[in-house]
Amino acid sequence: MADAVGREFFTTRTVAEALAGFRPRRRAGTETVPLGDALRRVPSEPVTAPYPLPGFARSTVDGYAVRAADTYGVSEGLPGYLTVTGAVLMGAEPATAVTPGTAVTMPTGGALPPGADAIVMVEYTAEVMPGTVEVVRPVAPGEGVVRADEDAKPGAEIVHAGRPLRPQDLGMLAAAGVTSVTVRKRPVVTIFSTGDEVVPPDTAELKPGQVRDATASALAALVTDAGGAPVFGGIVADDPGALEKALREALPASDVLLISAGSSVGARDETANAVGRLGEPGIWCHGLAIKPGKPTLLAECAGVPVIGLPGNPRSALVVFRLVGTPVVRLVGGCTVPPPEPSVRARLSRDLASATGRLDVVQVKVSGDGVAAPVFGLSALLSVLTAADGYIVIPEEATGLDAGSEVDVILYA
Repeated sequence: MADAVGREFFTTRTVAEALAGFRPRRRAGTETVPLGDALRRVPSEPVTAPYPLPGFARSTVDGYAVRAADTYGVSEGLPGYLTVTGAVLMGAEPATAVTPGTAVTMPTGGALPPGADAIVMVEYTAEVMPGTVEVVRPVAPGEGVVRADEDAKPGAEIVHAGRPLRPQDLGMLAAAGVTSVTVRKRPVVTIFSTGDEVVPPDTAELKPGQVRDATASALAALVTDAGGAPVFGGIVADDPGALEKALREALPASDVLLISAGSSVGARDETANAVGRLGEPGIWCHGLAIKPGKPTLLAECAGVPVIGLPGNPRSALVVFRLVGTPVVRLVGGCTVPPPEPSVRARLSRDLASATGRLDVVQVKVSGDGVAAPVFGLSALLSVLTAADGYIVIPEEATGLDAGSEVDVILYA
């Protein structure tokens, strides 16, 4: 991890610095899974084609396999005539070769017969008499044909390491006869909530001052979206040493530790103290130049990345999307993250911002392409549930004017 600062608490960084500089070394282990369970999993090594794909030259259209030279100069006004000597059957080796002046009937996907180098589409032919086909359009060599190695040459990478597998990737693997793939295990992310006021979500009646733990459930869903395996570590009371004990117990079985609440600067803040005692190199930063979510802690302790999030649910979820998700993906071996869905929109009103701070603003997007900010206190989850997505005001900006074109990152 670059530029570790050990136990220098309250080291504030920009989000850009965090994304570029906080690079934990830990990587999840590997396992081999069948193709049916490999969707969105991250290959730990490239997969290469064992032989040419598709393996044989084949037709891309219905029509006739021909020698291209036999069609040169033909037109609707001056058609050419070829003798049909046979037909290719799907799934079978061609039984008839194409010789000068002849053609073979071809289905889409059929194997190209010997002697042929092009396919004339059936739309440009007519059977003028049994055994004779009229051709009214010339073709060039290779037209209407897929080469034997056009999908992949032997030894070519058909799946790249570090990129989550998509449906089309699974199709390519199946075409190559690959029925299992070695992938990174889903990184285990242990989630802790802290605070005397926090109680489990299934608490039927709240006492004055109590709040149900909404953040942990939402964080678990975000961890899953990032390719991780969330584990609930429980709710830790505001008791000196209790958080450190819980973190130490979870450390050996975790790839990432995630702590919600308890990371704001104050007399009751035990998070930084507990994390600082877990192991070297220690705390990388305690504070991000972001709104909402400034009191965020990033650390690497005894080889395990630790993320301390703000106590307010909205702040915690915003920060985790921007900073936590990349960490979970990195530990899970994902070096080519999937693109986030987005849309261009016009801002409905002026937005102020402070230079040197990245601002994340929730917005609703109307049918006419207008993004309207959704405001509310950072403790209110309804701001997130009402939003279609968010926009980011970069650190160097002092705000955005009404009517500005913005990129809205959409919530899937």
